[in-house]
Amino acid sequence: MHWEVLAATDFFGVEVWTGRGLVSYHVLFVIQLATRAVEIAGVVPEPTESWRLQIARNLVDPWTGFLTSIRLLIHDRATVFSQRFNRVLRSGRVEALRLPTRSPNLNAYAERFVRTIREECLGRMVFFGESSLRHAVAEFVTHYNQERNHQGLANQLIRPNATLFPSERVLCRRIRLGGPLNYYYREAT
Repeated sequence: MHWEVLAATDFFGVEVWTGRGLVSYHVLFVIQLATRAVEIAGVVPEPTESWRLQIARNLVDPWTGFLTSIRLLIHDRATVFSQRFNRVLRSGRVEALRLPTRSPNLNAYAERFVRTIREECLGRMVFFGESSLRHAVAEFVTHYNQERNHQGLANQLIRPNATLFPSERVLCRRIRLGGPLNYYYREAT
């Protein structure tokens, strides 16, 4: 019943080489469950309370927020999802649903996205500086939302930005991140 108004959020960590040595960065993302569309909410070395509250305000912004059509947001019991974070979501008419402890299967779509981005992108690269991490994550999310087929959606693209394969045109390939991500399409005449 709530499929169209349901989203999930979670953090995942990535190690990045910086001038200070190896630093763990935290990436916060939100995934709409019906469409599987993903939005990277933020990338930061340490998610402070003020940063998290600003991210929540950005997500529920009535003009540009990713959660404007969402009413329920699933998240785990991590301490980063505080009561103040949930209050900001409620102010934007989004109810936060905390999952029971030790129940990763209840947030399966978010967990699957983390596995996908690690296998197809992050596990194949070494990052030097925050900007390289941000670039790789942004490129992967663009690929994921616009160019990657999704088996759970009958092998459809989430947000196709081209016409579907007219057979008389030349087949082309778009390479992202130097080769790990590829998208094949027909050239326009």
